[in-house]
Amino acid sequence: MRPPEGNGGEDSSEGGDQGSNRSDESVDQPDETTVVETAANAAESVVFSRYSRSEVQDLDVTVTFEDGQLEVDIYLDAPGDAAQVADDAALAARGAVDDLFA
Repeated sequence: MRPPEGNGGEDSSEGGDQGSNRSDESVDQPDETTVVETAANAAESVVFSRYSRSEVQDLDVTVTFEDGQLEVDIYLDAPGDAAQVADDAALAARGAVDDLFA
């Protein structure tokens, strides 16, 4: 009987051509621009699903994605509980990005 190849399913840089290269997976990953645009669009969608454009005095959505870290900052000047809407928008932005990587 021959022992199983590899090291229990973990990636290894040794061991010849096994048909799949780890670097090929990066092709399937969204680029930084896609991540940022997806997050910003999701955040704005939440804000404008709760407020009409005329009710929003100021909206600033800042999204960065560097080294695999997503940062979402939202400033919203609108009537009512704008802080809660901004928090919900940030959560929606993160969720939308999570969906990109799923």
